[in-house]
Amino acid sequence: MKNEKQRKTLGATQLDRRQFMRLTVMGAGATALLAACAVPTETPAGGDTGAAASGAGEAAAGGGTMVWLGHQEVASLSPDDDGPDIQYVMIRNIHSPVVYYNEFNEPEAVLADSYEVADDGLTYTFNLKQGVLFHDGKELTSADVKYTWDYYRNPDNAAVSVGDFEGVDSIDTPDDYTVVVNMSSVNAASLANWAEFCIVQSEYHAEIGEDAYKAAPIGTGPYKLKEWRAAEFTELEAFDDYFMGRPSIDVVRLDVVPEDSVRMIALQTGDADSSAWPLLVEDSLTLMDDPNFTVYSTPGNSIKHFPLNNTLPQLSDKMVRKALLHALDRQRIIDDLWSGTAQVAHSNISPSSYYYRDDLPQYEYDPEKAAAMLDEAGWTAGDDGIREKDGQKLSFTCTTITGDQARRPIAELVQLMLSEVGVDMQLAEAPVASILEGMRAGTMDASLFNWTYCTNAVEPDPFSTLHSDGGNNFCNFKNDRMDELIEQGLQIVDPAERKPLYDELQAIFVDEVPCLFLQFDNWLIPFSNRIQGLPVDPTASTSYYMRASTWTLSGNG
Repeated sequence: MKNEKQRKTLGATQLDRRQFMRLTVMGAGATALLAACAVPTETPAGGDTGAAASGAGEAAAGGGTMVWLGHQEVASLSPDDDGPDIQYVMIRNIHSPVVYYNEFNEPEAVLADSYEVADDGLTYTFNLKQGVLFHDGKELTSADVKYTWDYYRNPDNAAVSVGDFEGVDSIDTPDDYTVVVNMSSVNAASLANWAEFCIVQSEYHAEIGEDAYKAAPIGTGPYKLKEWRAAEFTELEAFDDYFMGRPSIDVVRLDVVPEDSVRMIALQTGDADSSAWPLLVEDSLTLMDDPNFTVYSTPGNSIKHFPLNNTLPQLSDKMVRKALLHALDRQRIIDDLWSGTAQVAHSNISPSSYYYRDDLPQYEYDPEKAAAMLDEAGWTAGDDGIREKDGQKLSFTCTTITGDQARRPIAELVQLMLSEVGVDMQLAEAPVASILEGMRAGTMDASLFNWTYCTNAVEPDPFSTLHSDGGNNFCNFKNDRMDELIEQGLQIVDPAERKPLYDELQAIFVDEVPCLFLQFDNWLIPFSNRIQGLPVDPTASTSYYMRASTWTLSGNG
């Protein structure tokens, strides 16, 4: 049978729901701790990637078109916009970072041959690979790395990722293949944040500007842009001169298919090879039992949540936000709408993380308590049943992603739950790019999506989402002590010394309730067994798509 080894722990055995949930709570805590302590100076061997391990650097026989599916538009192809997973998988195949955390939560050099971190954590030296070409034929040099990091860390350029470069003072390029980053302060998240930022072709980017670059990128990745239609599809073609060897598969295409049922049919009929965004859980479980598919099951780091605009008068009081959370039956949402394959969130950090704190206060479902808290906060029911205070209705609009069939039912159920305590939540839809822009700018009330309120399973830093200056601070949340803890946490490398800071940080998050945090999902991503060379037993989701250049298609599709 094809890919029998790959399927041995990924759903080939039939699991009942209880067994499945037991696997869900097993995480990458130990792996995260070890990786956080490691400071490699050479490219590590990495985990067992199966057939992929022997494919790097060689041009394998193959060809064909591999089709992935996404649930929302690919609004940008700039490295600054790789937060949404559907954009990430395209951006990271067009571009390459200097280093990154791979699908085993291990730091791995990519554009760097080696790197060194000074004992005091204030100097990073990266020795770049020579002969790496951009898609336009220009050779990668240290000038491109310096330009990229300098551009996106400059507040004047309004980059979403500016907070990732906290502590970077200056960047030197003593020669064409050496980059030296001088820090003004230690940043323990450096490798997971700015060192992982994908590199752009400096001269080209400077010429056309960031806005134009979003639609016409040039990177050093295994695939180059062929055609981009944001709401329809993105098509990439193999880069013949890719520094790790020409990809075996000629074309990677991501089709935008919001409807879960249509994505499921496309997979089952062979019209698609993978869905880069999870299907409805029941469909994923169906594919787990299908011998034609491999379904990766990895602990999720992102919270399914309602980001709330904390600057709105009706949502600015944390007593109100706490009451809203008490009004939600989160376990029912998981059981009825997510087939039980998630955990109620009690922190901004996933239970799979070493830094997770398991003794925090929990917001049990208690609509009577929610109503009493709203009464105490001065919100009383009006003639129409909707609470009001000082002429302000306790009403807001939640804008969900257009066509999001999986999460829209959650919003509809929450709408009913909130109405039972006199809160009016209206529903609207918009493209994801509009939602992200609106939440960042504070012009939108609320939304519903998954996002990571830390960096990843290894790195707990939430600067982007919880710091006052964070580029993805969707809640417009501002707390001086939270800012202090985030800044202090970046300056300590040892996990044991860092943990007390993140313990307090989590306590503030739970007490302030900047968003309505629902659940941590188990990430279920399906692959057709037509794809050969998939990594074996990955512990992190999405990053395995960066191995696409080493995969082949059986029958060449």
